[in-house]
Amino acid sequence: MTNSNIFKDSDIQTIATSDTPRDVWSCTPQFVGKLTVQPEHLDEFEHTNNTIYLVWMQAIAALHSAQLGLTFQDFVKLGYGCVARQHHMEYKRPTFAGDTLWIATWISHNDGKADMIRQYQFVRESDHTTVMQGHTQWVCIDMKTGRPKKQPLRFVEAYKVVHTNQN
Repeated sequence: MTNSNIFKDSDIQTIATSDTPRDVWSCTPQFVGKLTVQPEHLDEFEHTNNTIYLVWMQAIAALHSAQLGLTFQDFVKLGYGCVARQHHMEYKRPTFAGDTLWIATWISHNDGKADMIRQYQFVRESDHTTVMQGHTQWVCIDMKTGRPKKQPLRFVEAYKVVHTNQN
């Protein structure tokens, strides 16, 4: 949800949820992307570095937000934006160069106040294994003061909660 250069949108290809098996997701995703792990994503153990997942979480959130009509430029125009208060990541299996991953995201909590919770699930395409799950608590802020603010109606309407679990 930033205009930072720490990730490139082109690294993640948007795909339809229907292009993935329904039973791999812990909840029906609102947005799915696909990427291939590159050698530069690896750490000394030759698997994907944990910090890379955080970059991908931010990137998929920004892409989903843009699909909902809320880019960083829209935040500036509205005077409201979203910043991360906390991240939680649970690594379930390692990934390696050449692995193709599906990255799903959905909003699991949004009561229209200042914060919302966005969930993430990373699934390896080749064996349909969940390799990482996580969530971020995003907080709406006034972009002039940096202080938390109640979400404007445009945020509440865009960032709707998914209620139905698949599994």
